[in-house]
Amino acid sequence: MLTVKFRRMPTPQGKKPALPQHATGGSAGADLHANIDEPVTLEPMARAVVPTGLAIELPDAGYGAFVFARSGLGIRHGLTLSNGVGVIDSDYRGEISVGLVNLSDTAYTIQPGERIAQLCILPVVQFTAAEAEELTQTARGSGGFGSTGR
Repeated sequence: MLTVKFRRMPTPQGKKPALPQHATGGSAGADLHANIDEPVTLEPMARAVVPTGLAIELPDAGYGAFVFARSGLGIRHGLTLSNGVGVIDSDYRGEISVGLVNLSDTAYTIQPGERIAQLCILPVVQFTAAEAEELTQTARGSGGFGSTGR
């Protein structure tokens, strides 16, 4: 198991955030919590950047940290990430914040300490781009966006 260092930063009122934890032994993502002193209400179609109070130190450039939406918030309340997936580079040491958007027609209030997203640490491969006049042909070719059926 990989050990990852986190720095906890308190809110203005001094509340320290919870360290990320996997909810079950089989959980891929670890919960990130809203490190806020007061509730934040997101009106329909509104966005907010919610601090987690955490900074991360990834071991090296072979790892990235990725922030994903919590399925329950998305399915039940329309709350999802405003940028799709948050990508945290191995050399970033600032606070992890979560951009949220309310896609529902009902306001949603984020409570202090509420689980707002999940964090996954994944291996990444850095690459060098090489221009090519042609690419190797495949059976699929350039078909996309539903070209393989339903």
